[in-house]
Amino acid sequence: MQAEQSSRNESAQKKNRAKLSDVQNAIAKQESNIFDTNKQRSSLEQQLKNDDLAIATVAKALNKIETDLVSTQEKVSALAIKKKQLTVAKKRQERLLSQQLRAAYTTGQHDYLKLLLNQEQSEKIQRTISYYQYLNQARTKEIDSFQATIAQLLEVSTEHQTQIDHLQTLKDEQLQQDVKFRQSKALRSQTLKKLGRKLLSSQQQLDKLKAEENNLNQALTKLAALIQAEIDLSGLSKLKRKLSWPVKGRILHRFGTRKQGYLKWKGVLISAPISRQVQTIHNGKVLFSDWLKGYGLLTVIDHGNGYMSLYAHNQTLLKSVGDRVETGEPIALIGQSGGLEQSGLYFEIRHQGKALNPKLWCR
Repeated sequence: MQAEQSSRNESAQKKNRAKLSDVQNAIAKQESNIFDTNKQRSSLEQQLKNDDLAIATVAKALNKIETDLVSTQEKVSALAIKKKQLTVAKKRQERLLSQQLRAAYTTGQHDYLKLLLNQEQSEKIQRTISYYQYLNQARTKEIDSFQATIAQLLEVSTEHQTQIDHLQTLKDEQLQQDVKFRQSKALRSQTLKKLGRKLLSSQQQLDKLKAEENNLNQALTKLAALIQAEIDLSGLSKLKRKLSWPVKGRILHRFGTRKQGYLKWKGVLISAPISRQVQTIHNGKVLFSDWLKGYGLLTVIDHGNGYMSLYAHNQTLLKSVGDRVETGEPIALIGQSGGLEQSGLYFEIRHQGKALNPKLWCR
C-alpha cells in the first residue's frame, strides 16, 4: 500500500511539474511575444519618425518654392508693366525725333550757312541762329533720351525673360517635389498600417502615453533650465483672452478632458487641413524645433517670465532653435506627424512648467 501510495504521489508530482513547465513555457512564450512586439513597434516608431522627417523636408522645400513662385510672379508682372511703359515711351520718342528730322529736312540744311554769310539784318540772323541752336539741342537731348530708353528697355526685357525662365524652373522643381511628397506620404501610410496591427492593451496604451508625457515634461524642464531672461520678453500674464489661436479650426479635445485612464489633456487638439500655416500666439524665442515621440514635429516658444507655448504634430517646422518670432508669424505647417490619425495641431500654454487652459488666453 505504501509503495502504491508513493507511486501515485510521484505520478501526481510529475503531472504538476509538467503543468508548471507548460505554464512557465507559456509565460516565457508570451514574454517573448511581448518583447518581439515591443521591438517591432519600436522599430516601426523609428520608421514613423524617419517618414515624418522626410515629409517635413519635402514640405518645407515646397513651401519655399511656393513663396518663391509668388515673389517671381510679382517680379514678372512688374517687369511686364515696365517693359510696356518703356515701349510706349520709345514709340513716342521715335515720333518726336521723326517730326524734328522732317522739320529739319524741310527747312534745309543750307539755310544755316547762308545766314552766317549774309551780312544784312543781323538781329534777324541772330534770332534765327539761336532758333537753330535750340532745335539742335532739343534734338540732341531727345536722341540721348531715346538711346537711354532703348538701353533700359533691353535691360528690362532681358531681366523679364530671366524671371520667366526662373519661374518655369520653379514650376518644374515643384512637380518633382510633389512626386517625392506623395511617395513619402505613401511610405508613412504603410508604416501607420503596420503600427495599427501591433495593437496595445488599455494598460499598454496608458503606459505609452504616460511615458510620452514624461518625456515631454523632462524636455521642457531641461529647456527651462537653459532659458536666459530677455528684457523685451514680458510673458503672457497681461494677455488673458487677448491672444489669437495659432490656427483656425474645430477643437477635437479640450483642456482637462479624459485622455486615457487617469491621464488628461494638458492642452487642446485643433482640427485643421494639411499645410495650413501655424502662427505663434505672441512674440518670443524658439527653444525647441525637432521631432519628439508622441508629439511628432514640435516647436516650443519661450515668451518670457516662465511662459511657453507648444505646437505639435506639424507637417514641417519653419523656424529653428534660437530664432526670434513675432506675434502672428508662421512657424510651422499643419500635419499629422507623430502618428496623429487626422491632420491637426496639438497646442499647449505653460507657466513654470504647469499646463494652463489655452481657452483662458485665446479669444
